[in-house]
Amino acid sequence: MISDGLIYKFYYQWWKNIDKKIFFLITLLFIIGLFFSLVSTSLIASDKLDTNSYFFFFKHLIYILIGICIIFIFSSISADQLFKYSIILFFISLISLFLVPIIGIEVKGSKRWIDLFFLPRFQPIEILKPFLIIMLATIICSKKSSNIYFKYFLSIILVSIISLFLVMQPDIGQTLLIVFSLTVLIFTSGVNIFFLLGFSFFMLVFLTYLIIYVPKFDYIQDRIFSFFNRDIGTHNFQSDKAIESITSGGFFGKGIGEGILKNRVPEAHTDYIISVISEEFGVVAIILILILFLVLIYMVSKRINSHKNEKIKLILIGCVSLILMQATIHIGVNIRLFPTTGMTLPFVSYGGSSIVGVSILSGIILNLTKRNISHLG
Repeated sequence: MISDGLIYKFYYQWWKNIDKKIFFLITLLFIIGLFFSLVSTSLIASDKLDTNSYFFFFKHLIYILIGICIIFIFSSISADQLFKYSIILFFISLISLFLVPIIGIEVKGSKRWIDLFFLPRFQPIEILKPFLIIMLATIICSKKSSNIYFKYFLSIILVSIISLFLVMQPDIGQTLLIVFSLTVLIFTSGVNIFFLLGFSFFMLVFLTYLIIYVPKFDYIQDRIFSFFNRDIGTHNFQSDKAIESITSGGFFGKGIGEGILKNRVPEAHTDYIISVISEEFGVVAIILILILFLVLIYMVSKRINSHKNEKIKLILIGCVSLILMQATIHIGVNIRLFPTTGMTLPFVSYGGSSIVGVSILSGIILNLTKRNISHLG
C-alpha cells in the first residue's frame, strides 16, 4: 500500500517541476469553456435534444475532470516513459482509426466515431493527433538513418495513410490539420525550402483532385462555392447565423442569457461556440480568449527556445501548432474567413474526444516544459 507521505512527495515534486504559468493558462481556458457551457450553450443543446437543462454542462464537467486526470498522468511521468507509452498509444489509436470504416457510426453524413458498448462514443483522430506529433518527431530525429530525406519520406507516407482514412470519413478539416502539422515539423527541422514547397504543392494538388473529381466530396465544393458566392450552394445558413450573432452582440454583448440568435446557430455548443459567446459577451470576449491562446503559445515558445534537445523542440512545436491552427480555423469559420469545416475550439468547445485530445496535448506540453524532464526526483 502506498503511504500518504509518498503520495505527497510525488505530488510535491510534480508541482515543483511543472511550468505553473502554462498550467494556469490551460486550466483557465478549461474553466472558461465550462463557464460558457453553463450560462450559454448547455441550455440550447439540451432544448434541441429534449434532455435535462444542465445535461450537457454536467457532461462537459465530467469530460474536463477526466481531462485534468489525463494532464496529471502525462505530465507526471518521465520524458522517456512519455515517449515509450506514446508510441504504444499511437498504434492503438491508429488501429481504432482504421476500424472506423468497418464499425464506425455515421452522424450527419460523416462516419468519424466509434461507439463501443464498454466505452463512450469517441472520435479516434482526436486521440491520435497528439501521439502522431510524437511519432513524427521520433522519425525525423531518429539516429538510425542519417538520410533526412528518407525520414521525411517515411513521415509523409505515415501522414498520407492517415489522411486517406480521414478523407474516407470524410473529414477534410482534420486532414488539413495533420498535413499542416507535418509541414511545420518539416520546416522547423531545417529542410531545404524547395523540398517543402514541392511537398506543399503535391498536397495541394492531391486535395484539389479529391474535391473536384471524387463525387464523395461534392459537399466540399458546395461549401467553397458558397463561401465565395453567397447566392449559390446550401452551406450559407450556418455561417450567416454565426455572423449575425457576432454582429448583434457588438463589442460588449447583450449580457448573460440575453442572446436570441444563438438558438438558431447550428452546433452552438461545439463548432460555433465563438459566435454564441460573442452575442452575449461581445467581441471583447473573443479578443480576450484569443489573447489567452497567444499567451499560451508565447509561454511554450519561450521554453522551446531554452531546449537543446531537437526531438523535444519538434514535439512542443507540433503540439502548439495543432492548438493554434485548430483555434484559427474555428474562429475563421465563425467570422466567415474560411468555409465551414466543423472544427471545435480547443479547451472551450463541448465534446469528449476534443477535450481528451487537447488534454493529452496539454499533458505532453507540461511534461516537456518541466524543470527536470528526465524524472520527478
